[in-house]
Amino acid sequence: MLKEAFHIAVPTAFFPDETLNVDGTIEHIRYLVDQGERSILVCGSTGEQHSLELKEKLVLLEALMNESYLLNDEIEVLFGVSAIRQKEAVDLAHAIKETRIAGILLGYSPYLLPSQTEALRYSETIIQASQKDTILYNNPGRTGFDLSIESIIQLSAQDKVIGIKEAGNKNKVERLQEHISDFYYYAGGEVDLKDKVALGFNRLSSISGNVYPKEIRKWFFSLIENTLLAESEQKEVTALINTVFAGSPIVHLKREINAKGIAMGICRSPLGNC
Repeated sequence: MLKEAFHIAVPTAFFPDETLNVDGTIEHIRYLVDQGERSILVCGSTGEQHSLELKEKLVLLEALMNESYLLNDEIEVLFGVSAIRQKEAVDLAHAIKETRIAGILLGYSPYLLPSQTEALRYSETIIQASQKDTILYNNPGRTGFDLSIESIIQLSAQDKVIGIKEAGNKNKVERLQEHISDFYYYAGGEVDLKDKVALGFNRLSSISGNVYPKEIRKWFFSLIENTLLAESEQKEVTALINTVFAGSPIVHLKREINAKGIAMGICRSPLGNC
């Protein structure tokens, strides 16, 4: 079972020609671990997962598993598994099965609009292939597909399914809690996080933590534990989050990470066109 209530969804580094920069991605992960972070999500958020080909994901997976500082029980590395073609998602899940990856974030194919039954079979096939703790990822605003409450409840009966990252209707969480016990509800990013925690979200897949890890972690746990930050700290966190989400978050994150001397590079166009 995944221990950490807070993980950071890291962006992927690219060279100026938009090819994958594995070393830059690893360098940023190493920076976060050095800052004290113990859970990292790779290839699972920030809008870049579907720009990566399967072979690129496999190269990134292999590189992660060659990093000695990640090969211990104190660090949880999560990996995003999703694809337009189910076969590619299953191939990736099979590759993850034999690694020390702690868990997967199971996303849904964009644009295709599968039925709920088709999505259930897709999910079950990937879960079976990976045999890892699984966080479902429902993001209808990006994929066009909305995993139903009934489907979430059905999938939650599987031992490997431990939670959901719900980026759609946040009120789903209240209804799900009526039917599911011992389940984790991940907020995707910091927007409206205070309201989400009040509704029952109990974990965070952080975006802003890429550049402000200590500040965002402290704020999140203050919400979970219902303790108040000092007014000056609260204002600082609010300003930091507003800066990240003022435009395209991934563009801002990469700009800030590059400024730290880490070779995060650019976004794949059309992101970054402005």
